[in-house]
Amino acid sequence: MTQDIAINGDNAVALAWKQIDPDVCAAYPITPQTIIVEKFAEYVANAEVSTEFVCVESEHSALTLCTSSASAGARTFTATASQGLAYMWEMLPITAAMRVPLIMAVANRAVSGPININNDHGDAMAARDCGWLMLFSENVQEAYDMSIVAPRIAEHPEVQLPCMVNLDGFVLTHAIERMTMVDTQAVKSFVGEHKPLYPLLDTKHPVSHGNMDGPDFYYPHKYQSVLAMQKALEVCKDVFEEFKGVSGREYHLVEEYRCDDAEYVAVILGSSFGTMKATVDILREKGLKVGCAMPRVYRPWPIEDLAKVMAGKKGVVVYDKHLSIGSYGPMFPEVVAAASDLEKLPKMYNVIYGLGGADATVSGFEKSFTAVVEGTAEKVHYLGVRL
Repeated sequence: MTQDIAINGDNAVALAWKQIDPDVCAAYPITPQTIIVEKFAEYVANAEVSTEFVCVESEHSALTLCTSSASAGARTFTATASQGLAYMWEMLPITAAMRVPLIMAVANRAVSGPININNDHGDAMAARDCGWLMLFSENVQEAYDMSIVAPRIAEHPEVQLPCMVNLDGFVLTHAIERMTMVDTQAVKSFVGEHKPLYPLLDTKHPVSHGNMDGPDFYYPHKYQSVLAMQKALEVCKDVFEEFKGVSGREYHLVEEYRCDDAEYVAVILGSSFGTMKATVDILREKGLKVGCAMPRVYRPWPIEDLAKVMAGKKGVVVYDKHLSIGSYGPMFPEVVAAASDLEKLPKMYNVIYGLGGADATVSGFEKSFTAVVEGTAEKVHYLGVRL
């Protein structure tokens, strides 16, 4: 049984958490994710979940607590954004190296400075090399759905990695949209009972966590995470397919829109994928053969699926909602790398947009995408910047 409701992105994530009923949740508020832990705290107070809810003194403490509880064998969730994720940074690679499959919602927000509470992807991009799985959402429905599939992917015996569920701050976290929720019992059955591997509380099979590695072990230790990430690509496909049977909604490693006969393709992340789809429709009406794609799964990076999208195209434009100062946007080199084995490499362009919540508009996308098709675009274009 399904039900259509009106809900914002933060509350949608909290609802998914309620339906899953994790063992432990650590909470420290930061805009724009605060609503998630506030709403979930209500569920705890009303005895609608059995979760051990812990209010901590900082984001660093939140992730430390979560890593510890997950190591003990608890299904563990938390949420953060921007400076909160930055404050957690010391623990991010430690959590991944300890192979604990905790789930963290990240309400994507610009990283200071200057201080800014609005949306871009600076927080997620700063954490992308820490060994976490990373899923992105286009809308509120997807933020809810990704929150449900995340533990299935992360907890897979051959994956065992922490996972970030990314949703754009304010654009999704605070925007009310129509969403179809899955029946709670169906969610519980889909996610299943948590079966931790090598938990610290299993005293009959003692293990050591957080140990120090010398050169002989550090490298192979890290390489095990590489193998787990590679396996995660296959696991994501399987979990998405199974979730389709539960929800009726279909997800892929890379989402495509009107790409089959397109000569030019835009690659973009998050809520802006919806804006870009509207842009593609307008340009199609003008006779331009364009399409767009969104990497649903950002880590592991879906190289083969992206390459298929770009094969045979004349040009690809990568829209980055973050700066890598001194280089291209952070996603651009990865898209170029995914195209590197193609028989014919498309012309590659990079558009930086939307920093600090700057408007991502159809008109701006239309103008910049048209310039690519017409061959008048700069290699790197800073869309809408004012000097």
